[in-house]
Amino acid sequence: MANRPGMGQDILMPQATHIAIIGAGPSGIAAAKNCIQAGLRVTVFEKNTVVGGNWVFNASTGHSSVYKNTHIISSKDWSEYEDFPMPQSYPAYPHHSQLAAYFAAYARYFKVQEQVRFSHTVKSVRKIAENDWQIDFLDAQQQSCTEHFTHLMVANGHHWHPRWPEISGEFTGQYLHSHDFKGVNDDWRGKKVLVIGAGNSACDVAVEAARVAAPVCMSMRSPQWFIPKFIFGKPSDVYATGTMHLPVWLRQRAFKMLLQSLQGKYADIGLPEHHLYPLQQHPTLNSDLIDYVRHGKVLPRPGISGFDGHTVHFTDASKEAFDIIVACTGFQISFPFFEDSFVPWKEADRIPLLLRMLPADHRDLYFIGLFQPLGCIWPLADMQARLAVKEILGQWQRPADMQAAIQHEIDHPHYDFERAPRHSTEVDYHRFRAELKRELSKAGVDIGKAPALRRGGVRRPQALPI
Repeated sequence: MANRPGMGQDILMPQATHIAIIGAGPSGIAAAKNCIQAGLRVTVFEKNTVVGGNWVFNASTGHSSVYKNTHIISSKDWSEYEDFPMPQSYPAYPHHSQLAAYFAAYARYFKVQEQVRFSHTVKSVRKIAENDWQIDFLDAQQQSCTEHFTHLMVANGHHWHPRWPEISGEFTGQYLHSHDFKGVNDDWRGKKVLVIGAGNSACDVAVEAARVAAPVCMSMRSPQWFIPKFIFGKPSDVYATGTMHLPVWLRQRAFKMLLQSLQGKYADIGLPEHHLYPLQQHPTLNSDLIDYVRHGKVLPRPGISGFDGHTVHFTDASKEAFDIIVACTGFQISFPFFEDSFVPWKEADRIPLLLRMLPADHRDLYFIGLFQPLGCIWPLADMQARLAVKEILGQWQRPADMQAAIQHEIDHPHYDFERAPRHSTEVDYHRFRAELKRELSKAGVDIGKAPALRRGGVRRPQALPI
C-alpha cells in the first residue's frame, strides 16, 4: 500500500490492482478500454459469446431487447464514442446490426477483446473486505469457479429485466413483454393486438404490428410526448443541441410550443393531453406513430382495469377482446449477482449514486452506464469509466461527505423529472457530460468539446477498422 501526497488515504499500487468488469456491452467495453489505457489489469465477464450486450440481436428470448427492425433513437452524431467515430456510411439513426459491428470493432481496436471471458456467467458477488471482491461464476465449460479482485465495475445494463404491469385477472391470449418481441410475421396477420405503454418500445411495437395486424390498440395510462426523429431536416437531438444556451424554463416552453405546432393537439386524435413539459419525461422518439394514429392504424385506448380471458377492461368502463397483448412497460434495475439488500433499487424513484456511479459506502465499486439520458448512454459511460480509473490511480478524490453530495445531486436534477422508477436514473446528456468533464478536469484531463460540436463537424472514417 502507498499514499499519494495530499490524498489522505491509502491506495493500491497499479501493479496490485485487478479490476473485474461485469458485462461486455457498450458500457463494459468502454470501462475496459479505460483500464487498459491506464495500464491496469482487468478481466471482463460476459455471458454472451460476443461484445455488444443489448445490441446483439438474437431471435430467441435472452439478454437482448432489440427486435429485427430496431434502430437507435439517438443520432449517430451523439451516439458514438468520442474517440471512435462511426463510419460515414452509417445513417443518421443506425440499425442494431450496424451498432453491433461498431462495438465489435471498438473492442478489437482498443484490445478489449483479449480481456473478455466470453460465455462466463457471474452467479454471485460478495465484498469480503476493502479491495477484496469475491466473484463466483460459471466458466465457458459450466464449471463453478471463484476469483478475487481489488475493484469492481458493474456494467450489466438496465434494459433486460422486464417490468410487468400489475393488472387484475388473467389474459388467456398471447401475452408477451417487449423484451421478448422480435418482430411480426404472418401469424399476426388479422389478429387484434393491444400494446400497453407509450414509450419508445411501445411505439415501435405498435407501428410494426400495425403493418400486418388489424388496427392495433395502444393503452396509455398517462400522457406522453412523441418527438419526431427529425426536426427541420436535422436529427432531433442535433436540433435540440442548438437550444442548450437557453434557460431551462425557456427551453421547456419552446420545445412544447414546437411540438404542438408540428403535431397539433393530441386530444384531436384521441391521445391524452400532457400536463408536463417534454423534457420532464424520458423522450419517446418516433416519426411514425402520430401518422399511424391519424390514419386509424393505431387506436389510442385508456389504462387497463382488468383482464377476463381475451377481454380487456379499460378504466373508462369500456371493454374489448384481443388476441395478442405486448406489455411495453419498461425494465427493473436488477443485479442478480448481488443480494437484494445490497442494492435495493428495483422500485426506487431515485438511485443514491454520485454522478450515477459512486455509492457512498464502497470506494472500490463503480456502476458504469447506470443512467438514462435524454440522449445516448455509452459516450458518457466512457467518461464515467475514465473518472473511475483516475480515482483508482489516486489522481481524483471523491467528496469527503458522500451522503451529502449524493443527496444534493438527488435534490437538484437536471430537469424536474417525473418521480417514478422509469426516471430513477434520468439525466440530461449535455449537463451530465459537463459534470463529468468538470470532475475529470480536476484530475488533469481536458476533454474539450464533443466531436459533434467541433468546427467542421465530425471527421469520419469510410468504414470500421478491421
